Amino acid sequence: MIYRFRAILDATDDVFRDIEIDGSASLEDFHNVLTQSFQLPGDEMASFYSSDEDWNQNEEFSLFDMSEGAIPARTMSGTTIEEVVTTEKPQLIYIYDFLSMWTFLLELADVAGPQDGVAYPQVIFSIGELPDSAPDKEFEADPRFADETGGDEEFRGDIDDGDDDFYDEQTFDDYDLY
Repeated sequence: MIYRFRAILDATDDVFRDIEIDGSASLEDFHNVLTQSFQLPGDEMASFYSSDEDWNQNEEFSLFDMSEGAIPARTMSGTTIEEVVTTEKPQLIYIYDFLSMWTFLLELADVAGPQDGVAYPQVIFSIGELPDSAPDKEFEADPRFADETGGDEEFRGDIDDGDDDFYDEQTFDDYDLY
């Protein structure tokens, strides 16, 4: 089946692409289509994230498994689009270049059979150009960890809390490091 997505740059200006791609294609194939269609260099790290209807990031699908022997991460090359996107869960988040944080919201618009004579993937509609730099992001604290005033007071510590005795009582000599 052919999946039609709208890929929207998370910015104030309208910058998006409508892309058709085979659902059996890997997320890495989708990554390559996205970098080409938005004219990104394609030489930076990137990840897809499954998402809920409020665009909260869930499971990560990375370009490379960087778990270093811990619990293996799911990779783009080992995951197909149809494994993670359904009509019930139609949203993905795509982040390209973790220093610049180019963030794209991907939403499934349609699933249909392939058309004869059409080569997939293809960009079927394009609006706007990528700005010179990634849009600034405003990150918000998780409200579950905020106090009544909206701050994170219970998690903040004063650097000079007056408890200098801790440092006076212990030195590195107190620990057998070797």
